Amino acid sequence: MSSTASLSTKLIRIGAGLLVVALASIGLTLWVTWQLEGGAAAVNEAGRLRMQTWRLNSAVQAELPPAEVASLVGRFDQSLNLLRDGDPGRPLFVPWDADVRREFARVEGLWAERREAWQRERDGDGPHSVESASTFVEAIDDLVNAIERQLASLTAVLNLFQFLMMALAIGGAVVMLYTGYRYVINPLGNLRQSLRQLESGDFSTRVQVHSNDEFGQVAAGFNRMAATLQSLYGGLEAKVLAKTQRIEAQRARLEALYEVSAFLARANTIEELSRGFSQRVREVMGADAVAVRWSDEANQRYLMLASDAFPQEMQDEERSLIAGACACGNLAPDAKTRVIPIHSHEAAPLRHCAKVGYESLVSVPVRLQQRLLGEVNLFFRQKVMLNADETELLDALASHLASALEGLRAAALEREAAVGEERAMLARELHDSIAQSLSFLKIQAQLLRGAIEKQQPTQVAATLNELDEGLRESIGDVRELLVHFRTRTNQDDIQAALQQTLQKFEHQTGIPTRLQVQGDGLQLPADVQVQVLHVLQEALSNVRKHANATHVSLDILKGPHWRFVVRDDGQGFDVEASRQEIHVGTRIMRERAARIGATVGIESAPGGGTAVTLELPPYPVHAPQVGTIGLDLPSSSLPTAVAVTTTP
Repeated sequence: MSSTASLSTKLIRIGAGLLVVALASIGLTLWVTWQLEGGAAAVNEAGRLRMQTWRLNSAVQAELPPAEVASLVGRFDQSLNLLRDGDPGRPLFVPWDADVRREFARVEGLWAERREAWQRERDGDGPHSVESASTFVEAIDDLVNAIERQLASLTAVLNLFQFLMMALAIGGAVVMLYTGYRYVINPLGNLRQSLRQLESGDFSTRVQVHSNDEFGQVAAGFNRMAATLQSLYGGLEAKVLAKTQRIEAQRARLEALYEVSAFLARANTIEELSRGFSQRVREVMGADAVAVRWSDEANQRYLMLASDAFPQEMQDEERSLIAGACACGNLAPDAKTRVIPIHSHEAAPLRHCAKVGYESLVSVPVRLQQRLLGEVNLFFRQKVMLNADETELLDALASHLASALEGLRAAALEREAAVGEERAMLARELHDSIAQSLSFLKIQAQLLRGAIEKQQPTQVAATLNELDEGLRESIGDVRELLVHFRTRTNQDDIQAALQQTLQKFEHQTGIPTRLQVQGDGLQLPADVQVQVLHVLQEALSNVRKHANATHVSLDILKGPHWRFVVRDDGQGFDVEASRQEIHVGTRIMRERAARIGATVGIESAPGGGTAVTLELPPYPVHAPQVGTIGLDLPSSSLPTAVAVTTTP
């Protein structure tokens, strides 16, 4: 490790190394635990095969109806498929190795033979064989034993990882103790020993500097101090005392600055912040009273935010000051911290201060990025003079006050923006779910009215069924919004969710649909699937409302860039003529596409149908979250999206 690195850098490097090793061990342990959990479920599922085998054998022997036997065979096939493919949701997956694969292949082979044998026996062409069923059960037992052996090896690996983690904890503790001793305790001990020698009058003592970290800098400073004391000792004790007093004063000012800064960081309201600030500034500066005044946007009036030890009668009179009416609240744009002497109570701008007994007024302007926000007034009953350090301290305190107040204002604006974003999110969800359902119910109500007028009882019953189904779906949408405020695909693959969406569309409109999927690609993240579903649902909603189509197709191209195309053979429209119109659905489609960095394009012509294309980037991700509300990224951080205009 470099001797020029700071102490914090050294500690961070050591801690980061230990953290990486610990995270790696924890990750491996979690992986093995996951394998064991899935394997245990696989053992249970494999054990069910034995029970299903004897049930099948008993069913065939009892000559049960073919449908029941076929059902048992289907359940057995499902169990085999579950063992072969696994189920991450439970989780359930077989810890494959050579033995497990061999035994599983044997079980599958015997199962194929048993299916044919049971088929012949069911048709009366073959004899029933209990021995073959026993052989099949023994093969299943061998599969279970092979899985359990694999789980036993994984358990041994898990125990090894746990032992390594325990060793890592002990080793990490030893390393941290050694690091603390080498980089903290030992340098402190050397420095303490040298300090004792210096206190005894040995000004020739020096601390060996081996590094350039914080302790090395302190040691170098100690050496310089000792050299200076050694050169000045013998007649310059007074200067040393003055220097010490100055350092102590600086330390006290820094401590005061740190204390005030810490308080400002903890304050949650303007009242708490300004009142606590005035109390602490009065204690630090030894003032008799303090008032914090804030200016309006035009700097025409100053409002007293808080005060400390300020007479009540003056608070009532000066709660709101017109700029220039008093020495307080009379700041020029380039004003600096200054001391204003109070000579006579006859002078109008200062007569209240003189009447109370104040002799000096210190005015400290409060600025934020060269913008005058207000001032802090300190009142003294004696004449005061400010040195450069005190002036600098007051300016720093005023700057911290301005930053803290601006921080509270920014936090309020952020909360307001979050509320606005949440409202926009609710509007999108309502449009994508309830609004569409209500539009469908409106159409059905019109159809019901026409059927009643035409006295078509069959059509009336069918329409009432559609209305009932639509109301149930609307109630389901409302419940989902209340619980989750977002759509869930509940599918590992978006293809199944899209198939359900097309079926629902076809059921509601009677328009035949077609789904075509081509290519191979990685599964989309869940949040991206939600946005894709909403965009495509909006496109289908536009077809239902405006297209007068007789057929709708959805083409999906999987690959590095996923592409979804919704085509209809409807009446189409002029894209350029409709581009100037603004629709809620259009804006929401653009927003949803932008949230995952996707682009939406539309092609249409009057009488030529419409095609809406949604193309995803290579690695689509959801927009960052702020708190619990998703805020859209700035437009500069997202790919430029093609303008989308739906059919008017």
